[in-house]
Formats: sequence, C-alpha cells, structure tokens
Amino acid sequence: MLPIVEQSRLILSKSIESKQKSSLGQYFTPATIAHFMADLFLKREPGTCYLLDAGAGIGSLSAAFLDRWTSGGLNFDSVKLDAFEIDQSLHPFLHQALEQFQQVAHFTPVIRGTDFIRAAANWIAGNLFAEALPKYTHAILNPPYKKIRSNSIHRTVLRQAGIGTVNLYSAFLALSILLLEEQGELVAIVPRSFCNGPYYRSFRDIIFERTAIRQIHLFASRTKAFKDDDVLQENIIIHLLRGGRQGKVIISTSTDDGFDDLTLRKHPFERIVFPDDPERFIHIPTSSGRTALESYSKIHYSLSDLGIQVSTGPVVDFRLKKHLRKMPVADAVPLIYPVHFNGNRAKWPNDSIKKPNAICHNRETEKWLFPKGFYCVVRRFSSKEEKRRVIANVIDPSEFGNAPLLGFENHLNVFHDNKHGLPQALAVGLSAFLNSTPVDEHFRRFNGHTQVNATDLRTIRYPNHATLILLGKWALEQTSLTQEMIDRKLEVLAS
Repeated sequence: MLPIVEQSRLILSKSIESKQKSSLGQYFTPATIAHFMADLFLKREPGTCYLLDAGAGIGSLSAAFLDRWTSGGLNFDSVKLDAFEIDQSLHPFLHQALEQFQQVAHFTPVIRGTDFIRAAANWIAGNLFAEALPKYTHAILNPPYKKIRSNSIHRTVLRQAGIGTVNLYSAFLALSILLLEEQGELVAIVPRSFCNGPYYRSFRDIIFERTAIRQIHLFASRTKAFKDDDVLQENIIIHLLRGGRQGKVIISTSTDDGFDDLTLRKHPFERIVFPDDPERFIHIPTSSGRTALESYSKIHYSLSDLGIQVSTGPVVDFRLKKHLRKMPVADAVPLIYPVHFNGNRAKWPNDSIKKPNAICHNRETEKWLFPKGFYCVVRRFSSKEEKRRVIANVIDPSEFGNAPLLGFENHLNVFHDNKHGLPQALAVGLSAFLNSTPVDEHFRRFNGHTQVNATDLRTIRYPNHATLILLGKWALEQTSLTQEMIDRKLEVLAS
C-alpha cells in the first residue's frame, strides 16, 4: 500500500502551490521516513491500540504503522485510528491510503475533518461542549510547521489547556502528549528548533515532566529529509514514552531519508540536558566523546562570571522608520546592520546597501543607542551556505567618525559591559574565540536552525577574562588571521 501513498505524495508535493503549503504548514512524509518512524514503536502485549495521527495528510504515517501491524511487527488484537486532517481536499487520498487495511476485521478508522488544536485543547480544558477523545496508546505525527499569531483562536484555546507555545508543531506535540495514556508512545518528525531558545521552554518542560525521551534521530543533511518540499528547517525524529522513567537516550543519525548509513549510540541523559542549565536545552551529541570545547580545561566560565552581557540589538528598524536616514546627517549617529561587515571589518557608511546607515539621535531614540566603544557583535542569522553558524565581528570606534553613540540593529547580538564598550583586547579576544571551530561545532550540536539568539550565546562556556585578553592581544599583533591560526592559538591558551 505504501507505494500508492508515496506516489500520491510525490504528485501532490509538485502540484500543491507553495503558498498553500506555507499557509497550512503542510509537508508530506516520504515513505522511507514513515517506515522508520513506525519501526520505532515498542512491541507490546496483545490488546487494543488507540492510534492518533494528528495532521494525517494523505495517510503516509498511519499506513506505515498499519503496515507494520498487519505484517506481524506489532502484537495488537485491534487498532482504532483517529486521523485528524483539516484540509478536506486531502481526504480522498487519506481514504485511499486506509482502504486496504479496512479489510482487516479489527481495524476501525475515523477520519476527522476538524481542527485538531481546537478539538484536543477543548477536551483537555474540560469544555462542556467538547467532543470526547480517547486516551491514546500511540501517536504518530508529522505536524504542521507554522507560527501561531498571538491574537489567534489557537493561542486562546491552548492557554485554556495550560499550553503556552509559539508554533503549530509544538502545540500538536504538547496536546498529543497530554492525550496519551500512561506508557503511551509518541513518534514525531518535527523541526529541531524546540531544542533550544526561550520561546520553547514551557514546551520542553511538558516533555520532561510528562515523558521520557527514548530516541532522537538526526539527519546529517539539513535539506534532504523533505527534499521534494524545499523545507528549510532542520528536522529530527523523536520517540517519547508517556510516564516513562528517563534513562539513556538513543541518538541515531543518517545522512538522509535513505537511512543507508544509520548509526546508533546511547548517551546518558546528562549529555542531552545539562543538569546545570536553567533553560533545559536539548543537546544532540553526534559522537560518543565530548566536543573539543568541552575538553578544554580552561573553558568553563559563564558570561556573568566574566562581567559581560549579551543583548539583541535594540534598534527594530520598522518601529523607528521615521528616524532612519539613508546616509549620515548632522543630527544622526551610525546605525549598524550585519550587511555593514565585509570580512572582519565594518564598512560604514556604505552607500551601496539598501539599508539605512544612520539613525537620528533624539529623545525618542536615545534609549536604544550605545556609547561609542569597542564591542563584539554576532549575527543573529546566517545562511546555510556559510561555513560557520557563529559569525562574530569587532566594532572598532575609529571606523565611525566622531559620533558619540552607535545604533545596533535587531539582527545583531551585542556583547557589552552594562551597555558600554569593552576593552579593545577583550572585544577582539571574544570575537576570535567565537569564530573558532570548537565553538561552531559545539553550537551546531544543539542548535538546529540558522538563528543565533542572545540566549544561545549565554549558554556557551567561555575562557576566563585573562585568557580572552591574551587571545585578543595576540590577534591584534597578526597582520591577518586564518581559521587554523585561531584554532591553534585557542588550543594552546585553553588546554
């Protein structure tokens, strides 16, 4: 049956407009991934399986699960399926995917065209008029990927169910976890972005408080899991056990959805979620050993230990549009964007860019500006094509004329000392450290998207103050710096 589902997927992936995919967050699961996900479920004692497929699409995941059951891979006496799919145009394909299994006497499918979030949240919240839902023994999901507007009905009903989250996929997972019975299992393919970042903290808490993580699968290629749909997010597959006791976590990897080079390793949970991390970020180690950054004996200081802060650039240009100027004028000060950097130095002003070069200095803007000085800045966004995820630069005040203040646009993270500049050698050393290969490799291990937030930078451990200054003084003495030079010097100073 799966080849028919896969044929439907390939046709629809090409025929459905990208605008519709984006509006619904709709990306269909390839057959190889569906098979892999279905194979993760544990073989249980005979009984009735209550299966949830929330956002069922064309039925790829349900069909893979049922295919494993009917071939003897699962012990259930019967399966009752709830397949939620709000897009009515997909129902014919969903029916087609399930037809073969309806010949099995003990299979009962129900296709629900209702909004899963509203149905599940209303039931969990105890809404008097909510349709009753069962306690599911199993859930298999490829949920939609789309942000939830703060004023949407989804945000309202989720709050009523005690769930605070910012994306449909994390809402689908949170609700599915709450609908599982004790020892129920969930397997989902989702963006990796929930593993870190403050916006997903409450969602991570639901995972840790209600489930045990059994396995996480990571695709080495960031583009091939959904290659037919041009999905930009890095995706992982996660297997959770409701009410399970947390033990070691299986981390599996493959280059792509072919799974030809599948590797599996078990890691202590302490390597997945660091015990001293208040944000409870989820790390996904891809080797049995520690990263190079973790192995350095002198790199174990927090930014607060160093007396350094990092903040997102405070100037949000569209909110201060009337104060922006294309080029410097008498009452304006420099406004710095990532595009102002070419290599390690800033080019300001730059009349060849579309962005403004200056912002007026007045009572309305003054609170968003920093005194001119040396700063280390890190781009919040990098493209997939760039060699490094963490890209740091030094702000040299001599490059910005006589202006007393500087504006940092929102797409930069700024390292500062209580909103003032840093000593030159410290700023340069900090930039060199952040541009090192060990930092980039460490960051990539737990950050699955191209965004680098200030919170991410706070979780990294740093060399001490003296070591950063030594690194900065050395860097200032060099006529040019290569990656190899930075990495070798850091190893000497930090080991």
